[in-house]
Amino acid sequence: MLTCTEAPLGPHSGATLSPSLRLSPTMLTVQEVTQSFGSRTLFENVNVTFSAGRRYGLTGPNGAGKSTFMKFLAGDQVPMRGQVHRPERTSILRQDHFAYEEVPVLDVVMMGNKRLWAAMQEKDAILKACEEGADFTDEMGMRLGDLETVIAEEDGYTADIEAEMLLTGLGIPAAQHREQMAALPSGLKVRALLAQALFGRPDCLLLDEPTNNLDMDSVRWLEGFLQRYEGVLVCISHDRAFLNHVTTHIADIDYETIIVYTGNYDDMVLQKSQIRSRVESEAADRGKKIAQLQEFIQRFQAGSRASQVQSRRKEIQRLQPHDLKRSNIQRPYIRFDIGDKPSGKNVLRVHGVSKRFVEAGKPDFVLCDDLHFELVRGEKLAIVGKSGVGKSALVQLLLGEVQPDRGDVQWGHETRIGYLPQQHEDAMPKGKGLVLWEWLKSFDDRASREDVRSLLGRMLFSGEEAEKSIDVLSGGETVRALFAKMMLLRYNVLVFDDPTAHLDLESINALAEALEKFEGTAVFVTHDRNLVAEAATRVLAFGDSGIALYDRDHRAFNDLFLT
Repeated sequence: MLTCTEAPLGPHSGATLSPSLRLSPTMLTVQEVTQSFGSRTLFENVNVTFSAGRRYGLTGPNGAGKSTFMKFLAGDQVPMRGQVHRPERTSILRQDHFAYEEVPVLDVVMMGNKRLWAAMQEKDAILKACEEGADFTDEMGMRLGDLETVIAEEDGYTADIEAEMLLTGLGIPAAQHREQMAALPSGLKVRALLAQALFGRPDCLLLDEPTNNLDMDSVRWLEGFLQRYEGVLVCISHDRAFLNHVTTHIADIDYETIIVYTGNYDDMVLQKSQIRSRVESEAADRGKKIAQLQEFIQRFQAGSRASQVQSRRKEIQRLQPHDLKRSNIQRPYIRFDIGDKPSGKNVLRVHGVSKRFVEAGKPDFVLCDDLHFELVRGEKLAIVGKSGVGKSALVQLLLGEVQPDRGDVQWGHETRIGYLPQQHEDAMPKGKGLVLWEWLKSFDDRASREDVRSLLGRMLFSGEEAEKSIDVLSGGETVRALFAKMMLLRYNVLVFDDPTAHLDLESINALAEALEKFEGTAVFVTHDRNLVAEAATRVLAFGDSGIALYDRDHRAFNDLFLT
């Protein structure tokens, strides 16, 4: 049952919504699942059980098969071989933004409880028929009684309140709860669909990238909700902090199977490294022992020690190491160098900048008012805030793509700026059939083909991957290719707008390390708390009362990103 408790809900409300405490024991079971595409095997005879009361993060690099496996769990796709048994009350985060355009937002959420919604709809249909003149029969009365029982069992008389609390917790203003979905911007539609998945006491909850389009406040609210959830949770996320805060177990896709680790994401990384190191060390020890035995056999096989030689041969067969399956974990090597042309000490000066956007028929949007700040060489400024507050617009203002109403923005001496826009594809001329390595080489005629291909190899484009057309690059591949361009051109100032979109966890971790070690200056918009915690020296935060700036040693920085 969904109930209200006295603990604070989070940044969007003064109450809290707690998941059911009356869930029956449930399990989500995968038996002998095998799946391949062409010559590539994703899964081979996978057997795994997801238990109630445990929260699993489903991890693996891009292309490992996370979304495919989640489709198996949800029943949206059937594996080549094997079976999946899921609880009847399994709720799934759907990403179809246009499935409910003519439906009020509140109703979309309540549709998450199918049994309740069907009963409410049937009850309304019977009552409407009676209002329009239909005779009220005994059968209708009995059916209404049955429906009232279902509605009561499903807490239907408080369903609208509970749905509103979910929407509010996820940052959708109360004024929009009764609007049709078509009136919501895309980012809020995703939040409404997430609220739908959370609603209705599901025994099993399957969430694929639930933090997409959420600001940091909404992510924290979601973390609190899921920490109290007592059913089976399986979620995919590229947000390392989210996985660390929410999960009790990690189901990692590697070696063509699912390996379950106890603990959160960081715990899994440590355990996995230790296990792999131990296995490799044991394999090396076996190899040394085999070499010693082979040396003995060569020395005495023609002599009088035939029985000992035969014994050594049997020992070699016993010790013969099994081929270690190759891990699918791959991490790009990102390193941004400034070359021999650093910027001057004073990199950026923003003095008295104000900007207001005016559009007919809409309230004026104030981006900033009398904004002042400066950056010196080596500083890393993270720009954070809720979705829609103007973070990307501020970046465009800093770059001169948008002009201020008052004040000025001045870049310092010898600054060379590399820019990754929010729409990453805008920075790459797709549709012209360009080959990846040739596209990259076009930015520096002095770079040899070997140098360019080596750089692409560091970004995980090895061998034939460097020969692919840029038209077919995925979102993550596009970002890695643009990183390669920045590495080649050695900018001394980097400006990133949402650089972690489309990246897997290994790539995000590599980016954080690269920014931390970068000797130049960086400005980046992000919702990724780990990226801020590891790389930022200062934060520009959009809040309800305007823009605030604080350094890494400020208490607010510690409270938001380091705890």
